Amino acid sequence: MTEKIWTIGSILRWTEQYFGKKGVETPRLDAEVLLSHVLGRERIHLYVHFDEPLEKAELARFREAVAERARHKPVAYITGRREFMGLDFSVSPAVLIPRPDTEILVEAAAERLPMVTAQAPLRFADIGTGSGAIALSVLSLCGGSSADAVDISPEALSVAQRNAAALGLDGRVTFHRGDLLAPLADEAYAAILSNPPYIPAAEIDGLAPDVRGYEPLLALRGGASGLEFYARLLEEAPRCLQAGGFLAVEAGIGQAQRIRAMAGTGWGRVEILPDLAGIERVVVLWKA
Repeated sequence: MTEKIWTIGSILRWTEQYFGKKGVETPRLDAEVLLSHVLGRERIHLYVHFDEPLEKAELARFREAVAERARHKPVAYITGRREFMGLDFSVSPAVLIPRPDTEILVEAAAERLPMVTAQAPLRFADIGTGSGAIALSVLSLCGGSSADAVDISPEALSVAQRNAAALGLDGRVTFHRGDLLAPLADEAYAAILSNPPYIPAAEIDGLAPDVRGYEPLLALRGGASGLEFYARLLEEAPRCLQAGGFLAVEAGIGQAQRIRAMAGTGWGRVEILPDLAGIERVVVLWKA
């Protein structure tokens, strides 16, 4: 019996249908990203060479990737890469996968850092840095700035350090292992940035299997209310901010106004910024 010859086009069609049956939300896109990764080509190559047959080794690697995705392992963990703010980041199950919503925080920080003029050069802190996506993206946008990045996970810090080196930014960032702002006791920053854990404990089990089964729970669990880490940041950040500096945090759905209320009168101006869906996503608190 003649063995079936799989072309780029035919394997993509089959995989799209298979992923659809497995409940994968974006079956065609995921199939294309995985095949591009296996072939070491851009996605446009798949369309230009749709009738090109796959070699046995390529087909074997692709089948392995498809099997992993069918078990709801995130595409970024299969490929080991994720684009964020136009930069290429290495990711692993030790870190959250950078998401488009977090770009709102990066853009807000990059726009506001030049407004803080008391300290030059500008230095900011990224708390719970994970892959380093926030800190490194802000550094890439703000020439001459520098950063301290903190994470409690040594595995996450290893990923962030690799990304800093790959992006040529390792000379502008110092990484610290520790709990929130504890390693930064004697510093004064123009800004403190954070995308802290904000999922309420009762909602963890209801997360999508891609998230619940693979992403680090340490970076997701925000305590009973989801606001545990915001309360600590609001209390600890002022001692690490210079005059006129700001704390900017990403917030979960429905949390921004609660964070504003928690801040009370101890802060100056408060800004709440929406994401592209209109959800209040980023809270910026200026030091009084």
